[in-house]
Parts: sequence; structure tokens; C-alpha cells
Amino acid sequence: MTTAPGLKLLTDRCSLASWAWLWIIAGLTCIGCAFLRIGRDFLGFLAALAPPSVWALAYGYAALTGEYARGTTVALWYLTSHVGVIMWAATVPEHSVPSPPRQARKGQGP
Repeated sequence: MTTAPGLKLLTDRCSLASWAWLWIIAGLTCIGCAFLRIGRDFLGFLAALAPPSVWALAYGYAALTGEYARGTTVALWYLTSHVGVIMWAATVPEHSVPSPPRQARKGQGP
């Protein structure tokens, strides 16, 4: 099986199938954190940052060592289109939906 160019740093430690589990676990964590109350979903953003940061590091390393000349472009792509967008989304203020009005107590109010 041939490995993707530029991922030698990762494939020397684990197989790509094992690294795929990083993406799967991060995705499941993000889904779970999406249902948490506003302000408590930071773990989801951290989980979302992990896989593209690891890939950016691997491609950046491959570019620096000369193993993959286009590694800089791919690393920058991961940093801007993935990491950058996730970091931007983490700063967008969330607004909670107002709670429904309490029903008037019996004998009070109109």
C-alpha cells in the first residue's frame, strides 16, 4: 500500500487507518459538544482543531525536510481553511434562545 506523500511523519508512528480514528473521534466529540449549553462546548472546538493541526504539522515537516516540496502549500491550506475557520467559529458569539415566558399563576395577572 502506498502512503500519501508528505505523511511520513505520521505513518512512521501509526498507520493511516489508525490516524483516521483521530478524525472520527474528533468528529464524534464535536457532535456531542454541539448539544452542550452555550459556553460549555470548548472541548468540541479543541477536538476539531486536533486533526487538521496534526496534518498541517506533518505536511510542514515534510516540506522543511525536503520530502514533499508541496508540503508548505498543503500545510497552509490546512492552517487557513481548517484551523483558521475553526478558530474564527470559536470566537463568534452565540446567543441563547430566550426561555419561554412563565405562565401566569392562577389568580394573578390578566
